[in-house]
Amino acid sequence: MAVAAILGTNEIASAIAVDLRRAGYGVVLSHDPHPVVIRRKMAFHDALYDDGVSLDGIAAERADTGFEIRNRVGASGGVLVTELGLLDLIVIQSLDVLVDARMQKYQVKPDLRDLTPLTIGLGPGFCGGNNCDIAIETRPGKAGRIIQQGPTDAPDGIPHSLGDRGEERFVRAEFPGRWHTAVEIGTRVFKDFIIGHLRNAPIRAPFDGLLRGVVRDGTEVDAGSKLLEIDARGRKASFEGIDDRGRVIANAVMKAIAFRKQALSENAGVVPAS
Repeated sequence: MAVAAILGTNEIASAIAVDLRRAGYGVVLSHDPHPVVIRRKMAFHDALYDDGVSLDGIAAERADTGFEIRNRVGASGGVLVTELGLLDLIVIQSLDVLVDARMQKYQVKPDLRDLTPLTIGLGPGFCGGNNCDIAIETRPGKAGRIIQQGPTDAPDGIPHSLGDRGEERFVRAEFPGRWHTAVEIGTRVFKDFIIGHLRNAPIRAPFDGLLRGVVRDGTEVDAGSKLLEIDARGRKASFEGIDDRGRVIANAVMKAIAFRKQALSENAGVVPAS
């Protein structure tokens, strides 16, 4: 069985994991603490804490050791989630596909190309043919664009709109510290309702709406990290399952894999001229 590793446990990484598993790949997602995951009802992230997590009928289980990953990846209909990093995974298991879905917009990206037969990088900082084999655009309006040669768009600091709300739907940490909350994702909240506390400082909802995402209770966060997201779209508000953006980007990853397989097949069938 072909095995795919996905860096990240966020909602985009999880949407890709669902499509890869359905395509017959054994899938392992590697957690990275930066950035923190807030849309946890759209992601496999909470499997790290042994919560029962399922997306579109695909379940996730935690794996702590190389032995577990080697023996369990692809053994069931689900995926594995681990805190082991990429360097651990490439020693444990021969990988066929590597997808960097950490969405670390402002960090310098390493060259992934020699680590697996096919490497795919998502979003700012990736350059097809340079630090990954194929890059995929994640910017609103361009999400899902496949780039075989050249860079993705640089980050502009402007999040995509959700209804008529942009950056203001997020609350960010003004300082580093441990986050605490007892409010569940999906809860309807009102302006100034206390969602949780960073250290001892109360963090309030910026306006009325549905709590679409929130950092897991007990998590250490850095200054500037997103703590929560409010969806003010009323009946159109959503907080669970795979959203449209996740599906578009996951579909692009599957197309990129298909393109590469077709290209390799065609090259293998070419007979050099004598």
